Amino acid sequence: MLDVRRMQVLRAVVTSGSVSAAATNLGYTPSAISQQLSTLEKEAGTPLLEKVGRGLRPTPAGTLLAERAGQIAELLSSTEAELADIRAGRTGLLRVRFFHTASVGLIPPAVAKFRAEHPEVQLDLRMQEVGLLDEVARGEADLAIIVVGRAVPERRGVRFVHLGDDPYRLVLPKSHPMAAQDCVDLVQLARESWINSAVTSDDVCSTLLRDAYASAGFTPKVALETDGSYSAQGFVAAGLGVALVPRLGLDVVHPGVVVRPVRNPEPARRLYVAVRETVADRPATQSMLNTLLEIAQA
Repeated sequence: MLDVRRMQVLRAVVTSGSVSAAATNLGYTPSAISQQLSTLEKEAGTPLLEKVGRGLRPTPAGTLLAERAGQIAELLSSTEAELADIRAGRTGLLRVRFFHTASVGLIPPAVAKFRAEHPEVQLDLRMQEVGLLDEVARGEADLAIIVVGRAVPERRGVRFVHLGDDPYRLVLPKSHPMAAQDCVDLVQLARESWINSAVTSDDVCSTLLRDAYASAGFTPKVALETDGSYSAQGFVAAGLGVALVPRLGLDVVHPGVVVRPVRNPEPARRLYVAVRETVADRPATQSMLNTLLEIAQA
C-alpha cells in the first residue's frame, strides 16, 4: 500500500529539484527525506528517481506518483473546505451541470430564484451535452439535469429525482397548411422535410424520436441538422422543413414560425436530476432541487 505522506515528499523533491531543497522546504533533514523516498520505492516496487549529473529527475513511475500526489492534495484540500462548511453551517459551493435546452427555460429562472434566496452559496454552472451523469458519479459535479430513457440508470453514490416530462412540440413555418390546426397527428408529417430530426445518433433523445416516427409509420427525410433549437426554428421559418423541438427549448419562439402540439404519438423527454448522495441532504442542494421542481412544473 502506497503511503500518501511519502508521495507528498516525492512530489516536493520532484518540484524543488533536489533532496536538500525539499528537506529545507519541508523542515526535514536530507537523510529523513532519503529514507522516506527509499521506503516509497519499496512500496512502489520500482525506482522513482534517477541521478542526472549532480541532480535528480523522476522516472516515469516517479512522475506518475508525483502527479497523483498533487491530485490527492487538491482533493484533500477541497474535502477539508467542504467539512469546514458543514461544521460552520455554511452551504459552500454547488456544482450544477445541464444540457443546452435546459439552459433556455429551466436553468436561468431557477438560478435567479436560488441566488436571491441563497446569496452566500457559490454556484459553479456548466452547460454540456455529454458526460453529465458521469461527472456526478465521479464527484466532479453535485447535480445534473439529465434525460432518461426507458429505464432510470443506476449509479453508486447517485440519487435520481424525477423532474418532469418535456414534450416535443411541432415547429412549422407560418405559411404551412397545417399551421391552422390546433394539434397535428405525427402521421400527417410523413412526407415533410425535417430539421433536427436526430435519427442517426444513439443518444436517448434520438432513440425517443426514432421510436415516435416508427410508431407513426415513417422514416423522416432529413434536410438539415443544426446545433440548437433556435437555429432550427430559423431554418423552419425559411421553409426548409419542419421540426420537433422540446418545449424547454421554446421559451424564445422565432417570429416566422408557429408551434403546435403533436399527437399519436406525442414524444416527451423524461427529465431527472442526478444528485451526488454525499450532498443530497444539504440545505442548499434541497433548495436547488425544490426550485428546479417548481420551475419545471410551472
